[in-house]
Amino acid sequence: MEHIPFNRPYMTGRELSNIAEAHLRGVLAGDGPMTRRCHEWLEQHTGTRKALLTHSCTAALDMAALLADVQEGDEVIMPSFTFVSTANAFVLRGAVPVFVDIRADTLNIDETLIEAAITPRTRAIVPVHYAGVACEMDTILDIAKRHGLLVIEDAAQGVMARYKGRALGAIGELGAYSFHETKNVISGEGGALLVNRDDLVQRAEILREKGTDRSRFFRGQVDKYTWQDVGSSFLPGEIIAAFLAAQLQEARQITDLRLASWQHYHGLLEPLERAGRLRRPVIPDGCEHNAHMYYVLLAPDVDRAAVLQRLKDAQVNAVFHYVPLHTAPAGQRFGRAVGELPNTVALSQQLVRLPLWIGLTTAQQDHVVSVLAQALRA
Repeated sequence: MEHIPFNRPYMTGRELSNIAEAHLRGVLAGDGPMTRRCHEWLEQHTGTRKALLTHSCTAALDMAALLADVQEGDEVIMPSFTFVSTANAFVLRGAVPVFVDIRADTLNIDETLIEAAITPRTRAIVPVHYAGVACEMDTILDIAKRHGLLVIEDAAQGVMARYKGRALGAIGELGAYSFHETKNVISGEGGALLVNRDDLVQRAEILREKGTDRSRFFRGQVDKYTWQDVGSSFLPGEIIAAFLAAQLQEARQITDLRLASWQHYHGLLEPLERAGRLRRPVIPDGCEHNAHMYYVLLAPDVDRAAVLQRLKDAQVNAVFHYVPLHTAPAGQRFGRAVGELPNTVALSQQLVRLPLWIGLTTAQQDHVVSVLAQALRA
């Protein structure tokens, strides 16, 4: 069997013609026609008030922290089981990430633990929709409303996923998407901020344009643009937007193809779950996931390193993540954990992500699961 990579970026076939179109137009800086095409698609398909492309999901989270007016010493509640950008965006503003444990079923933030983590300094809750499976947003929104907190969704993995019919990223006040090449819909690097409250839209545009009202100037709403606020250059160029526009155009087809591969894994792995050697992903009622990843949780007595090595020897590139933030040097320096976070610690050591990309054949998936089964019997 040939090498099976963990990820292989997918091309729809329209990316290069879109890039050529952008070049012919002579508009290559940010916020040109291709960017507007992406904004319109995102607004139409998510229901957000305003979509703004950024050069990464990290940049979108940075913008969210600025819009939230996070100050030195403020606290922001989030899971420890997430990528570093979730915390860094707020640490850069002087805030303290407050880490709470995750649910054993979805690996999302445990909504029942959030309220106990709230203090007078709490400013926001940042749910992370792991694997494109929604957090329990109704409960989180209720807690936020009662305590006067913002909800900022880290929906990096959540494009085309929904919670009770609502697009992830468009449920809280703010949401952040990633279009990194490891995601479902890609532009190499890239992201978007979804602004879901009318009163935040104008400031979001200003922050994204280096603190100026340049966007309003180009719409003819002011006769010149000037420095209005803090900000930075968060825009991607039109080449990136052109690539992304091609991907968004086929987002439904991309999602359906990934779901087919996800379901094939799910069926193949059912006997191993029945035998108690691993646990498959759990999708709660009301959650429409996007097949961003297929992961398994190995039984606690299984040596994960040995399993990964066995897969590697068989030319299968499987991976694990994350190292919990509260155990990392920077997490201990900048944040604090509420309790021991037992699920975060245990499950992060049992998780294995299997290869999943468009073009992965059922024969390749059969091979992945066959090698995994042999490793679990060893």
